[in-house]
Amino acid sequence: MALTKEEVLHIAKLARLELKDEEVEKFRTQLSQILEYVGQLQNVDTAGVEPISQITGLQNVMREDRVEGCDPDTRDLMLEQFPKRKGDLLETLGVFE
Repeated sequence: MALTKEEVLHIAKLARLELKDEEVEKFRTQLSQILEYVGQLQNVDTAGVEPISQITGLQNVMREDRVEGCDPDTRDLMLEQFPKRKGDLLETLGVFE
């Protein structure tokens, strides 16, 4: 499947890339070759092939999630030092926006 110059420019716009004229032609050729290869992969007979989600055989090892207490004096000292809190809860800056 050969891409047109307009399709390459559209892809570049979506990726927020500014391409020179020679780059447009270079990427048009390269992207067309990639799409042809993917087209070949789509024709491979995978009947009877079991899908896999990972190939290493490794598994995540998780520790048990448990609450461990500390002595009341240490706890109170930590609560006093924390700038933002609501009762016994400590308020931190957000990690995700």
